[in-house]
Amino acid sequence: MEIKQLDHLVLTVENIEATCRFYETVLGMKVIEFAGGRKALKFGQQKINLHEQGKEFEPKAESPTPGSADLCLLTDVPILEVITHIKSCQVEVIEGPVERTGAEGPIHSVYLRDPDSNLLEIANLI
Repeated sequence: MEIKQLDHLVLTVENIEATCRFYETVLGMKVIEFAGGRKALKFGQQKINLHEQGKEFEPKAESPTPGSADLCLLTDVPILEVITHIKSCQVEVIEGPVERTGAEGPIHSVYLRDPDSNLLEIANLI
């Protein structure tokens, strides 16, 4: 067997509506609704499904916890423009720009937190 790409992942959050507003406004993701009113954040060919803490769908992670994720997301928008946009949304940049190593090589990254304090790394391929 060989895995070829990530289809989706699940974030457990305290407030789905606040999470949707943040990811839509700050990161430009599209909020979609599927299967019985569930919400997800669509970007590119992937999505992030959202579970509200205490109301998770089965099966689920052993210990679903808001604020436990650490995600790196790639963008083609130049990193200095990313920083300007993040700050214009009244979101704190906690680190960056810095050089890191991504799955396919060097990246320039900036870090911020979402409403649940998940760590988000937004990066450009170098």
